[in-house]
Amino acid sequence: MTSVIRLYVDHPLGAGQSVPLTSKQSHYLFTVMRKGLGERLQIFNGTDGEWLAEVSNSSKKTGYLQCEKRSKQQLLPPDLWLMFAPLKKSRSELVVEKATEMGAQKIMPVKTDFTNFDHIRKERLQSQAVEAAEQCGGTYVPEIPELQKLTKVLSNWDERKIMFCDETISGKSISLPNIEAPWAILVGPEGGFSAREREMLMDMPQVERVTLGPRILRAETAAVAALTLWQFTMGDWT
Repeated sequence: MTSVIRLYVDHPLGAGQSVPLTSKQSHYLFTVMRKGLGERLQIFNGTDGEWLAEVSNSSKKTGYLQCEKRSKQQLLPPDLWLMFAPLKKSRSELVVEKATEMGAQKIMPVKTDFTNFDHIRKERLQSQAVEAAEQCGGTYVPEIPELQKLTKVLSNWDERKIMFCDETISGKSISLPNIEAPWAILVGPEGGFSAREREMLMDMPQVERVTLGPRILRAETAAVAALTLWQFTMGDWT
């Protein structure tokens, strides 16, 4: 059985709505996948749920879809952010992909004192989030803001709880309090956090320290492990 194609579209959705395709989407549908008039697919825009749509106009560079009926209501992920230090290109993209699949609402690249990268390819990372949402069946695409210094982010922090993945904790992890509140997960670079950053975090009442086990994890593995721990403890898996 052939799976139905899912596409993210930056356009309002509703019954009878005509939805234009980008040139990239048109090339994918009509040249790569060899779809044509009358073919059906599922589309979503991050706010209006998922819709069954039919190809109403097609060419190599342009195309239009016609919304028929809603196939899935809009479902927001938990109010959870992931803060991570940028990694090499493909590894940062992997973090974004997995965080999207696992239900992060915002994915925030942060520059720590030991971060080896000074910039990110924001558009590429946002595109990776879109692709992950298309593949995993979600109806929400997480926001990816520009890279900011961790110390600046923390100095302007609100009441949101922070799950601080602290590699210096020995023994068993401190249990996370099952609090229904906005949360953020913070995973650091492979060099860990500086003394200055650690002191700043430890002075914040919003911070809850956890360990991700006795083994040294790569940064992208730590992000997935932390998301799993949070979702299992208090996310939409429970």
